[in-house]
Amino acid sequence: MKQTEPKRLYQSVAAQILALIQQEKLGPGTRLPPERELAQTLGVSRPSLREALIALEIGGQVEIRMGSGVYVQDASAVSESAAIPSLGESPSELMQARAVLEGDVITLATGRLTAATLDKLQRTIDRMKKLASSGKSPTDADRQFHMLIAETAGNSVLSRFVAELFDSRHDPLAMAIRDHAEGESSWHAAVHEHEEILKALQAGDPIAAQTAMRAHLRASEERWIAGAIQQDAPQ
Repeated sequence: MKQTEPKRLYQSVAAQILALIQQEKLGPGTRLPPERELAQTLGVSRPSLREALIALEIGGQVEIRMGSGVYVQDASAVSESAAIPSLGESPSELMQARAVLEGDVITLATGRLTAATLDKLQRTIDRMKKLASSGKSPTDADRQFHMLIAETAGNSVLSRFVAELFDSRHDPLAMAIRDHAEGESSWHAAVHEHEEILKALQAGDPIAAQTAMRAHLRASEERWIAGAIQQDAPQ
């Protein structure tokens, strides 16, 4: 018997938004209520609302205009019973899972680090910095940094989980959020956070390393979600 994929929270919230559009008879070009008001009306968190709106933008039901708001785009695509497809895991939940997992992984890695590995980590950060300064995404170097730490921990299962969670950033929903939220400023912030992680590793302090890793991943989550939509401008 084929298992039914569980519905993710952003799919449920997106369905609520579609129902609201239908009930209020909002036509193309109509601006949705500001984010804070919409979240209160639906009784959902702002991160969940933002993920749902991005999902609807991918589906063509709404258009997100940065600094202006979210507008109904295609009324024919909106119906109370419209199915919201899965576009991958919730990006905010993924970052929370990474913070938990990689926070523990780095404590295992701290006592196993060699001078050669620390040098590799430094060179990876240098590459991230160079890419960010030239306006290019440092994602590949970012992945290498996290995987070097995971592999140093010496547990292949944990390394696989770290890789799978990192690579989930290529899911459709995560990619759409990154397109809205990432840029040179966020990349430089991430570089600084990686430098703080490396400082803790160089000091051989597992607690400081864990704190720095979790702080980095939580800050990344906030940048993603906060930058995804800027729509509280006056109507």
